Amino acid sequence: MKWALITGASSGLGEEFAWQFAAEPLNVVLVARREKKLEEIAREIRTTLGVEAEVLTADLATKAGQYAVIRRLEDDSRPVAVLVNNAGFGLGQGFVSGEWKREDEALEVMGRALARLSHAGARAMLRRGKGVILNVSSATAYTAMGSYAAVKTWVRFFSESLSTELKGTGVSVTTVAPGLMKTEFHESARMNAGVWPQIGFVEPATVVSEAIEAARRRQVLVTPTIRYKVLMAGARLSPRWLMRVLFGSKLFTRALRQ
Repeated sequence: MKWALITGASSGLGEEFAWQFAAEPLNVVLVARREKKLEEIAREIRTTLGVEAEVLTADLATKAGQYAVIRRLEDDSRPVAVLVNNAGFGLGQGFVSGEWKREDEALEVMGRALARLSHAGARAMLRRGKGVILNVSSATAYTAMGSYAAVKTWVRFFSESLSTELKGTGVSVTTVAPGLMKTEFHESARMNAGVWPQIGFVEPATVVSEAIEAARRRQVLVTPTIRYKVLMAGARLSPRWLMRVLFGSKLFTRALRQ
């Protein structure tokens, strides 16, 4: 049986991807920094769904962590058919007022690491004739709320470009742009989720199921749920000056306050 490799699999959206791909069924490789948490999830998946669940502890902010995942992607004896680049985090700071170290880690994990794993994964999949790369962007990619939004905008455009290069090869790229979700994201980033209306929050299971269905259809861009499809359609049609006014630094600063 083939494998799905999921980064950022120790919680939230990544954990949900692991469970849903294991239910396909696919064997899963769980990648994150928290080894104990990964082992717990892997044990539950093995017991509940009867598939193999491999733990790969790696910090994608480091070259060593990235190369560890790349080596697994290149292993033809246990072929990875699906790569989910989900690892990421909220910065919880303004760009100018915050620490550069955290900005640098964000660029490394959500930018360079995603690109490096996509490069290695795509080459390995091309050798095998087929595969899926699923990159996690964000609805914030259509806003001006901090450098996190900027990085996720890059993820979206990078994924679109990669999908055109791979068109017709048997390897597809899908990019999911979820909105607010009920995960540890805001708490981990020390952000106040209370500034957002509760109706805006979506269950991770819904986001993942729609992302997987889109990947099956080889759809390049997917925005889960009708409410966010409508919101993002409005964002795409709105002038950028209006988006900066509505979803810019002032709203982002409010979210940083506890």
